[in-house]
Amino acid sequence: MNQTTAVASPLSAEATKPRGRWRKHFWGYAFVLPAVAIFLLFLWLPIVKGIVFSFYHIDFVKGNSYVGLDNYKLIFKDPDVGTAVKNTLYYMFLCIVIGFWVPILFAISISELRRFQGFARIAAYLPYVVPVVVLYGLWRWLYDPVGPFNAALEKVGIAPISFMTDKSWSMISIVIMETWQQFGSAMLIYLAAILSIPRDWYEAAEIDGAGVWRRIWHITLPAIRNQIGLLLLLQLIGTSQGYQSQLAMLDGGPNNATLTYALYIVKYAFNSFNYGVASALGVLMFLVLGVLAVIQHRLSARGGNAA
Repeated sequence: MNQTTAVASPLSAEATKPRGRWRKHFWGYAFVLPAVAIFLLFLWLPIVKGIVFSFYHIDFVKGNSYVGLDNYKLIFKDPDVGTAVKNTLYYMFLCIVIGFWVPILFAISISELRRFQGFARIAAYLPYVVPVVVLYGLWRWLYDPVGPFNAALEKVGIAPISFMTDKSWSMISIVIMETWQQFGSAMLIYLAAILSIPRDWYEAAEIDGAGVWRRIWHITLPAIRNQIGLLLLLQLIGTSQGYQSQLAMLDGGPNNATLTYALYIVKYAFNSFNYGVASALGVLMFLVLGVLAVIQHRLSARGGNAA
């Protein structure tokens, strides 16, 4: 029986060597290296230092001193931490109930338009480009006791609402403001997904006598379910870190009603100058967000495979 032996060429053998692969991809590594260095320097180095600092009492004058788990023990004894966690969960809940469905509704409504669709897209996205300084000033004026909102309520016989000073309304008011400003970016993602649905599906449904609501329920929503799940997780991760609006509008008030977990980290670090406890709070948040990030990655990979 004749046996044939495959002889590898010297060129292919050279390419399989580590040095050969390195030379082949040298310029690719060279272009990626600055981005990797920036990523390590400004993301992972602070994360590692934050984990280390969570076991120390930070003093820039006398030097740092190791305290072990004392910072974590202080966190679990601090009643305001529990308040901040509850407020953060309440804030996340309000953002889902009030704000999560707004971009979906706008995207579906715009996709159903036969005219002025381009104008509707621009109009819906415009609030997202409003600078935050202008945004906060505008909504402070709208929420003022004698502002436009209360003036409109008074005209229809409803008592004025203390949007900023009433504990039951303060967080809701912030969520409404953020929904108005931020729904445009998510709306464009949903709209792109809806416009990628084959039009034959809608035409077949119309021939079968399906109305608008049946087409939305049986075609549009199932087709964009992967985007809905992904953006839901992204919103959970984003709102869990929310503090900017709470800090700028009310500084956590009234009576800690808008004190979120991330805002409490900022207060520990820059008001109390207790960077060790602030780092420990950040580590706990990092662990929770890491779990959410893993879930997001799994769902994203599943959505890509489904596509």
